Order: sequence, then C-alpha cells, then structure tokens
Amino acid sequence: MRLMITGLLAAAVTVSGLGQSASAAEPALVTPKVLIADPGAQPEKVQAQTLAARRYATFWSTGNPDLAREALAPDFMDRALPPGRAQGLAGPLAASKAFHAAVPDLNCEVRQMIVSGDRVVSHLRFTGHFTGTFNGVKGQGQAVNFIATDIYRIADGRIAENWHLEDNLTFLQQIGVVAH
Repeated sequence: MRLMITGLLAAAVTVSGLGQSASAAEPALVTPKVLIADPGAQPEKVQAQTLAARRYATFWSTGNPDLAREALAPDFMDRALPPGRAQGLAGPLAASKAFHAAVPDLNCEVRQMIVSGDRVVSHLRFTGHFTGTFNGVKGQGQAVNFIATDIYRIADGRIAENWHLEDNLTFLQQIGVVAH
C-alpha cells in the first residue's frame, strides 16, 4: 500500500481542513504532527475520518466529556478493555476522570496519524505532572511522559471500535508506583 505524507504537504492539510475546527463552537482540536493518508482517499473522507480521532485525542488532553460523546459512536466498543473498565462510553469517561485526577495538566499529543479505509491509527504521547492522586498514592510533581497507540474503526464519522496499547509500565514507574 502506498502512503502519502500529507503533513509535509501544506496544500493537502489545507484541503483536508485539519488546521481548523469543525465548527466555530468547537474547541481547538489536537492536530497530528504528521498525517499519513492513503493516496487514493478523498480529502473530505480523510477529514471526516480524522475528525473523530482528533476529538478523542482532545478529550484525553482536556477531559471534556462532550468531546468523547462527539467522537465515540453510541455503540462504541473497546476491543482492548482493561480489567475493571466499563464497556462503551462509560469506560473512557471514567478512565479520563481518574487520569486527570492524577495528572491535572495532562497533555495528549498526536505524533502521527495514519488513515486507510475505515481505520485511523493514532500514535500518541502523553505528558504532564503527577500532582494528584492515583490508586491512593499522592503525586510529588513527577514528570509523566509515555506513549500509546490506538487503532480506530470509524463508522458514520465516529469511533465505533478501538484497539489500544498504552505504555502503562513507564507511567507507573514515572509516578513511583512500580520500581524501575
């Protein structure tokens, strides 16, 4: 499969509208540092596919539940559901609330995004400082910096399914819950 790096082509980014919000009322969305799209994809389809992923990344960055509701399909399925996390929208909402309680200045950056067919792959970097509480442990301002990769299946402009892998070991080591 041939890929085109649209992040390097300003014209492609302008055509796909990634530098702009979907509407005037919508908050500024996280923009991928690099966007790679199937060269045969129509710019309008790439924009629609990436909009849901950008809303979801911005939800993780801000904790704004409205963005999760806009990004995720009503029948959203987490295909890599961690133990104890509720399926559907409730799972990410609870996880974000707990994560923001531990790392109030959490930032989610999309390092690269790959779009092909009905799939969007997001390579994410999370940063911030552990100043809150996580599983009964109080933070001391430790820096948090770890990656995650999500594979989304997009249907009707929303994330219908998500397969994800986070570098939880690095996170737990950084906050002092697990020894290095």
